[in-house]
Amino acid sequence: MHSAEPVSYLFVPATRPERFDKALAAGADRVIIDLEDAVAPADKNSARAALASWLSKEKSVAIRINSADTTWFADDLALCARDGVAEIILPKAGDVADVHSVVAAGAKSVKLLIESALGIKNIDQLAQQERVTRLIFGSIDFCVDMGIDADDRELDYFRSLIVLASRLAELAPPVDGVTTAIDDVNSLQADALRGKRFGFGAKLCIHPKQVAAVNSAYRPTADELAWARRVMDAAGSADGAAVQVDGRMVDKPVLIRAQRLLAQLQK
Repeated sequence: MHSAEPVSYLFVPATRPERFDKALAAGADRVIIDLEDAVAPADKNSARAALASWLSKEKSVAIRINSADTTWFADDLALCARDGVAEIILPKAGDVADVHSVVAAGAKSVKLLIESALGIKNIDQLAQQERVTRLIFGSIDFCVDMGIDADDRELDYFRSLIVLASRLAELAPPVDGVTTAIDDVNSLQADALRGKRFGFGAKLCIHPKQVAAVNSAYRPTADELAWARRVMDAAGSADGAAVQVDGRMVDKPVLIRAQRLLAQLQK
């Protein structure tokens, strides 16, 4: 059973319409059809047209449009209000005016890719804009923008800023960036668990092979859910009195954690 907010987001290039339905069947919580990085400049218009002809109210996808500083942005906005477009992913988010353009075009939900110094600088303002529902860390582009040579401890500070901004804006926990090593399950699992420890609630996937490991890392385990149910049962029968579960005192923070774990079982 999926959580209320997706934990796995799977990219598929907009130039490969034959893969769209396959991506929807790959087990990811949300498919992102990509008009940006995965599409060469010469193919932008034809990819957009192919996507537009495929969209329908029977399917639910996200679309990563091109950034506001490109010549394709205005035409991409025409897709925002189309049936089947559950959310718009805005890359290179940095200026609130760009968010306003996406909202004005009819986007139901907007996810912002934070992948530049400007995005980090304006992150609190961006996170609080109308219809912004989640932040996404575009870690690879961010490293390029900042001149950072590795995706490890070098990004700890920025990951924490994204989690903090999400919490202050009362958004869902943010989405962590991609792991480029498609066949390295150990690296993928390590990256996913690191993101979860930092307070991220989901991760981007670039191949269907990655979906199962991301789902496993971010969804509650059977043991965690069993613990949460014991906590809720004990608290419910204690009538406000102090109570212990598994030899540990159940106070308000423990109760909140149990509630959040169980909430992930609800759509």
